[in-house]
Amino acid sequence: MSAIVQFENVGLRYGLDSETLSDVSFSLASGGFYFLTGASGAGKTSLLKLLYLAQRPSRGVIRLFGEDVVTLPRKRLPGFRRRIGVVFQDFRLVPHLSVYDNIALPLRVAGMEEAEIDAPVSEMLNWVGLGDRGQARPATLSGGEQQRVAIARAVIGRPEILVADEPTGNVDADMARRLLTLFEALNRLGTTIVVATHDLPLMAQISSAQMMKLDKGRLSDPTGSLRYPPRPQVAG
Repeated sequence: MSAIVQFENVGLRYGLDSETLSDVSFSLASGGFYFLTGASGAGKTSLLKLLYLAQRPSRGVIRLFGEDVVTLPRKRLPGFRRRIGVVFQDFRLVPHLSVYDNIALPLRVAGMEEAEIDAPVSEMLNWVGLGDRGQARPATLSGGEQQRVAIARAVIGRPEILVADEPTGNVDADMARRLLTLFEALNRLGTTIVVATHDLPLMAQISSAQMMKLDKGRLSDPTGSLRYPPRPQVAG
């Protein structure tokens, strides 16, 4: 699998404070599943912001889809962001819009014709198990239902990378497992998944996932496998 994300000696500093992230280097394989873990304040959210292009690094190189995004002209950023889906812990749904319209929002922003929107939105509603809640407002939904809407909105544009920041932090164990099942299904379709979480039992449920651990802004990589992923064996 080729690398879809590459960080090389990336550092991030806010203002004059000490670095939040220091010398972070890793490669993510296209179609891989990754859990990002670490104590509160380790820099997980900051690293995710760099991944979904909400923040530029203070130093270092970041390549997404084979291009250096640090030097990328700002006018090209929206096109790159559309290739990345983001799921936030606090959902960030638009409160005055229905579930249907929240999910449809990325398609409308991208300029899709209204006549073409209904089929993918209806399919996504059914996929996340909310086929009968399309006209509901976010405030009437449970936390698990709101998170499923957020996932549907994040993936309706068929992103190549899905980034999720503590997506199970506000739901019970059963709902956490349901959400993880959705991520697994996306991964089987080829989407690269990066999930930041503290939930160790959840991480144990996907044996093929690779762990990325941040400690005080530095990525733990004792074997070097994150920076230099092993090449797949070729049958002779």
